[in-house]
Amino acid sequence: MSVASPNPALALQSKRWNGLRHLLEREGPFCKGDFSPSPDNLEFLQTKCKVLVIGAGGLGCELLKDLALVGFGDLHVIDMDTIELSNLNRQFLFRRSDIGASKAECAARFINGRVPTCRVTPHFKRIQDFDETFYSQFHLIVCGLDSIVARRWINGMLLSMLRYEDGSIDVSSIVPMIDGGTEGFKGNARVILPGFTACIECTLDLFPPQVNYPLCTIANTPRLPEHCIEYVKLIQWDKESPFNSVPLDGDDPQHIGWIYERSLERASEFNITGITYRLVQGVIKHIIPAVASTNAVIAAACALEVFKLATSCYDSMANYLNFNDLDGIYTYTYEAEKSETCLACSNTPQLLPIEDPNTTTLEDVIKLLCESAKYQLKSPALTTVTKEGKQKTLYLGTVKSIEQATRKNLTQSLGELGLEDGQQLTVTDITSPTAITLQLKYQANEVEMI
Repeated sequence: MSVASPNPALALQSKRWNGLRHLLEREGPFCKGDFSPSPDNLEFLQTKCKVLVIGAGGLGCELLKDLALVGFGDLHVIDMDTIELSNLNRQFLFRRSDIGASKAECAARFINGRVPTCRVTPHFKRIQDFDETFYSQFHLIVCGLDSIVARRWINGMLLSMLRYEDGSIDVSSIVPMIDGGTEGFKGNARVILPGFTACIECTLDLFPPQVNYPLCTIANTPRLPEHCIEYVKLIQWDKESPFNSVPLDGDDPQHIGWIYERSLERASEFNITGITYRLVQGVIKHIIPAVASTNAVIAAACALEVFKLATSCYDSMANYLNFNDLDGIYTYTYEAEKSETCLACSNTPQLLPIEDPNTTTLEDVIKLLCESAKYQLKSPALTTVTKEGKQKTLYLGTVKSIEQATRKNLTQSLGELGLEDGQQLTVTDITSPTAITLQLKYQANEVEMI
């Protein structure tokens, strides 16, 4: 059902916004020095300010609601997911009839129908489907994501949009990012001013390690109940082909039940305890515990920062908020420092220390880039420029023909590949929309190359 757009002049005069007028139309003891109290501030929020919300899940629903009710009139939301039954207990913009439909489209339709002064434009796509032209149209971007890869990608996009004049950042090219995250009773909110404050990559080691179980452990020496579940999911499902060889559906009770029973059998074989139906669901669907109240608190903190940045009525948070209500309520705010060796925002090639190029293989380098807390890449592709000035692909795993052609390089040492001390490697990965540059630094000054 379409909703007629309200008259902008009448909307601004509504008593709904009296509280905002007290903040935006008069000075206060905590106002920033460049704040100018005026009715134009509210008009800017409702008619000119464009805000992008990334994610329409537990945090995203709260963010859309908060931003709409605080006066923002032009919101966009991106989400590639569809609504599942398990979403309905906390993602309150959705109803049972919405199951299977786009989260972005249903959330936008709900807000548009309930808050007449707000227009939400949905985008049922991935964030990677848009380029710099799309993201540069927004005044602010606020993230309610459950993916570290997606956070790193949008962080890289905003950094790539920065323009420089005489070595200084053109402030008009900065699009601030407000990022929120929750896990159970814990959460965090942060403000990122690309180029000025710590970015996602600067504090990458703050994220919890991503759990991946080696296949050899799963198949041969399982020690945890999760190992048994992963074995059934990855090996037995394809081997036994239950339910007429249909793909595994984490929302199908029959499929979960089958995984549960087979996992119990394997756990019994290796004297492992702790298999539960709930644990099976969590492993199969990679479920992160979600608490509605935590989502509400973190979304409110993020929405407040969006409001402060959009209006300049108060200093924004500097710059990282921790929240924990597991045992009482605890919050702590501190300033995360910008890293001089950040891969994303330092603007200089970072050194990649190598102990011995004659014993370090290209596969060792790729393993380091994936497992090191500093890099945490997923599937890096490496290229370099030879002394003759020619581009050389060292390894690319995402294109089958190129992977086959470069696979032999994996077992060769850096010396055998002709890579010299100080030579630069260009690395691309799904965690960033742009390439990063690493400079080889051999630990011994006098290394005899093979």
